[in-house]
Amino acid sequence: MIDLSVLIVARNEQHNIADCIKSCQFAKEIIIIDDYSTDETANIATSLGAKVIQRALNGDWGGQKSFAIEQASYDWIFLIDADERVSPELATQIEQAVIANQPIAYWIQRQNKFQFNRATHGILRPDFVCRLMPKKDTYVEGYVHEQVVTPYPTQKLSAYLYHYTYDNWEQYFNKFNKYTTLSAEKYKQKNKKCAFFKDIVLRPLWAFIKVYFIQGGILDGKLGWILSVNHYFYTMNKYVKLYYLYKSNGKL
Repeated sequence: MIDLSVLIVARNEQHNIADCIKSCQFAKEIIIIDDYSTDETANIATSLGAKVIQRALNGDWGGQKSFAIEQASYDWIFLIDADERVSPELATQIEQAVIANQPIAYWIQRQNKFQFNRATHGILRPDFVCRLMPKKDTYVEGYVHEQVVTPYPTQKLSAYLYHYTYDNWEQYFNKFNKYTTLSAEKYKQKNKKCAFFKDIVLRPLWAFIKVYFIQGGILDGKLGWILSVNHYFYTMNKYVKLYYLYKSNGKL
């Protein structure tokens, strides 16, 4: 095992946490920052040798991950979500990077996966995420789509991080509702303007065109169509919520 702290922010992830931890057994330390889960997340993590610290998320993903970084015992950290898995090839590359001990922040390509379906274009096309870096002077900011802030030059690793996005449609739409609400609240805090025709009529249409045609969602068949249409409504919903936060504090 290498001198590395793996950091996982989680809540009610009993169906994911074991496989996530098992994919990170190359690290000497695995820390779970648990948002007071009501299922077996904490017990499963502890049984697999992870350190569990309970702390309320309060909708602040950046703050929760920055807190996780502060808890790390080692000079190198690796950020991973409970629904992600480190591929064997990526584990090898992480080990090599940590042993080399160069002051570099590594970006990793994340490939989305489902249990019974496949979608590799549009909204679920592979993306790069910054996850492996020295602990010193690193923190995370942002409530919804948080960003890692680090002073180090960047480099990409070639192996995949697997992301098991959604287990079922109920989970998908629960996250859909939660994230559109958080996005609208964040936009309002930043005094982002919202015009009905531009942002509620035109912006969702462009969002659909972009992911379905330009980014290739059309190549993913039925699921590509469903996800692209849902992205239209995701975009519309966050601006509808923002519009009515300004108009009537979110009330109808």
